[in-house]
Amino acid sequence: MSARRLFPLLLLLPLALAGCAHAPARNPLAIWMPSPNVSARRAQLIVLHATESPSLASALDALRDRHAAAPVSAHYLIAEDGTRYQLAPDAVRAWHAGAGQWGDIEDVNSASLGIELDHRGDAPYPPAQIASLVVLLRDLTTRLGIDPRQVIGHADLAPARKSDPGPTFPWSELAAAGFGRWPCEPLPPLPPAGFDPWLALRLIGYPLDDRAATARAFHEHYRGDRADTLDARDAAILYDLQLQLLGPADAAPPDDKAHP
Repeated sequence: MSARRLFPLLLLLPLALAGCAHAPARNPLAIWMPSPNVSARRAQLIVLHATESPSLASALDALRDRHAAAPVSAHYLIAEDGTRYQLAPDAVRAWHAGAGQWGDIEDVNSASLGIELDHRGDAPYPPAQIASLVVLLRDLTTRLGIDPRQVIGHADLAPARKSDPGPTFPWSELAAAGFGRWPCEPLPPLPPAGFDPWLALRLIGYPLDDRAATARAFHEHYRGDRADTLDARDAAILYDLQLQLLGPADAAPPDDKAHP
């Protein structure tokens, strides 16, 4: 074929390839009869992690290592200086949560976005990192329609396995920016007789398979320590969070989902 005849074909080749790249995925075993009654899968949660890695470079390597014995990933990683890295598209299922549960969600990876924070988890988080996280959360919750209250820690969904982002994470600061759940101050009067803090924990979303681990995760999130038993202040916090979820003071958690 002459160069003169070949040149127009070369011009058309990128257009043909582009058309293939954007064609909808269709099963050749069936006749394509598209329905308009569909929507993209949408994340319901945002899970925050601490990398607990010795360096940013090692964290990035671990989150992108396809040959690891147990490959892991996340959608985003935020460096201590606030630099944001995207490791996976928002629409895909990243491998960040592992085994765990939040409320009725058992496959958390399929229903969440994962954000890793480059941090050891044992010291205060840098202000630049938290400010960058707030910017990202504002974007994700607005653009993807995620309830801004549905921002949790890895330890919240897997209390028996995980402790990140740890007791030094500033959840109250995040709540002041409009993300996550946080009790109102001053706390309400003592809960009424019969109030069960464990049912309130289950209502919020915590799994109750290991109650000591759940209490510890709750303390890391709301008290900044790792105590594994509940006290009177915990009950007051949980009563306030229950009121935020249910409204009237006489509301009670639903029986069908409250028990472990």
